[in-house]
Amino acid sequence: QVQLVESGGGLVQAGGSLRLSCAASGRTFSSYAMGWFRQAPGKEREFVAAISWSGGNTYYRDSVKGRFTISRDNAKNAVYLQMNSLKPEDTAVYYCAADPIKGAGSWSVAALAAIHYWGQGTQVTVSS
Repeated sequence: QVQLVESGGGLVQAGGSLRLSCAASGRTFSSYAMGWFRQAPGKEREFVAAISWSGGNTYYRDSVKGRFTISRDNAKNAVYLQMNSLKPEDTAVYYCAADPIKGAGSWSVAALAAIHYWGQGTQVTVSS
């Protein structure tokens, strides 16, 4: 059974940092694109960042470029999201995702239903 489990969310003041982790199990994800989406209250789930299977290519939504960094450790079947200079508008539930087919470069425009695997989410709250 494929499982993605997020951790690292919490409450932080504006300007602070958090590091999200996603542990994957059930199969080897080293050949999968992986990434993060988020969903704020009353809003649709949106793309945040994605990373290619090798880690050599990364992609971000414009509003987080320069503040967030995605990385992965294939030996640990894990993906991370380092979030710096957090803003209140970053408040959302953050979801880890993985897909064996859809390349990371297409995730920003992909339909959510096209992404195969999802975690349960971790809450990030940024206070002003």
